Amino acid sequence: MTQSRFKRIVTPTVLIAALGYFVDLFDITLFGVVRGPSMYALGITKMEDLIQVGVKLYNCQMGGMLLGGIFWGILGDKKGRHTVLYSSILMYSLANVLNAFVVNVWQYEILRFLAGVGLAGELGAAVTMVSESLDKEDRGYATTLVATLGMIGSLCAALVGKYFAWNHAYLIGGGLGLLLLAARLKSFDSDMFKALKHKQVVRGDVRILFAPKRAIRYLSSVAVGVPIYFITAILLTLAPEVTSELHLTGPVTAADALIYGSIGLAVGDLLSGLVSQWLKSRKKAIFIFLAIALLTMVVYMQSEGKTPGFIYGLCFILGTCAGYWAVLVTTAAEQFGTEIRSTVATSVPNFVRGSGMLIATSFLVLKPHFTIGQTVMIIGAVVFAMAFIALFILKETYGKDLDYLEESQN
Repeated sequence: MTQSRFKRIVTPTVLIAALGYFVDLFDITLFGVVRGPSMYALGITKMEDLIQVGVKLYNCQMGGMLLGGIFWGILGDKKGRHTVLYSSILMYSLANVLNAFVVNVWQYEILRFLAGVGLAGELGAAVTMVSESLDKEDRGYATTLVATLGMIGSLCAALVGKYFAWNHAYLIGGGLGLLLLAARLKSFDSDMFKALKHKQVVRGDVRILFAPKRAIRYLSSVAVGVPIYFITAILLTLAPEVTSELHLTGPVTAADALIYGSIGLAVGDLLSGLVSQWLKSRKKAIFIFLAIALLTMVVYMQSEGKTPGFIYGLCFILGTCAGYWAVLVTTAAEQFGTEIRSTVATSVPNFVRGSGMLIATSFLVLKPHFTIGQTVMIIGAVVFAMAFIALFILKETYGKDLDYLEESQN
């Protein structure tokens, strides 16, 4: 990459978006890491209770993300992307600071829900701003930078959650977000969006997405990303439970599984973005990562008698394969016009995240009727089949000019 291109890409807008996503994924990952210790501190010690309460807390956070994805997305189209960026960072940072002081489960549930609402806004606003602000040849590199730094935040969260007390870890996460806001880094809405403000166009109208062809395009954007949260919610976060029937030579911990998976996510986000640029195709890059993830899942579930180190190696590969997140969100943003782009780019990743609720609930529903291994394979088969079909439906968007209105495409 030339020095001039580097300067075009690493702008203040890209920098604040990347740092915001660092804190965003730090906080999302942190819950998975401190899930066990925080529930032990609240007096929950039985394995069955840990699973039930853990899934309930996870669903509270994901439910907040679902609602937040819609709220922040519409607000981003109506009021501006940078407004959403700063407001969402403030909300989830305060929620995580308060989370350090919970003394019972219902307080934990409320704050996970509020944190989820806040966490829903940052990524979509960031990717929309970055995609609209840079040249079409550069935006793939810029969103890759944003996502890669975000995934490093995920890794940092895994390390902090492992080596710090759970409540101190929440204080660190919330403090990082507040520190970012205090730094007063400046970001700006794109000229493309500013010009739209002066036109007689209804922005953020979700009814636009109800047209059959758009609805299929929108739902396909979500379905392509669901394997990411199958991998993170089940194969990484619930690694101790998933591997409990494999008779490994030693125990697997969620913290270590998430550390290796988070390293993989950072590597994968960088690689997937670069691969999509090299191939000049978003769809081909996603297909490659999905295919390798499917194969690795099968190996993971057939690892009878292996060592924890072998499982952690697979967690790294799975994390790498799940690292097409940046390409996914960029593709979603590129699929739709300027007047609805923030709504799409914000809600799609949060519906993907929210799919973790269905995945986790399906795990609980199927587990009494099948072995854990069979349960994981059934859910995985459905999730990956949906993703491959949805990927086939989506249009290729590499190099697409984004200065257009969705309604003008009729």
